[in-house]
Amino acid sequence: MLKVIFYTKEVCSLCDDAKALLLMLQHDYPFELEERDIYTNDAWLEEYQLLIPFVKINDTTLDCEQVNIVSLEEALKENV
Repeated sequence: MLKVIFYTKEVCSLCDDAKALLLMLQHDYPFELEERDIYTNDAWLEEYQLLIPFVKINDTTLDCEQVNIVSLEEALKENV
């Protein structure tokens, strides 16, 4: 099954919106969603602090400025 890694943090409205989009798309494109709170890992915090919400689908990555319904759906279609 396809695995989507979602880098996030608590109290982040953009992250909440991105998660809602992912959960909506999960109905049409089955995938496992792994949420990673960047504050639980120093390496994640350093790498993704300014990029969250950050989504990784295989080799496709989308940062906060790229995450939207169109880009997420395209990335899922490419990787299913």
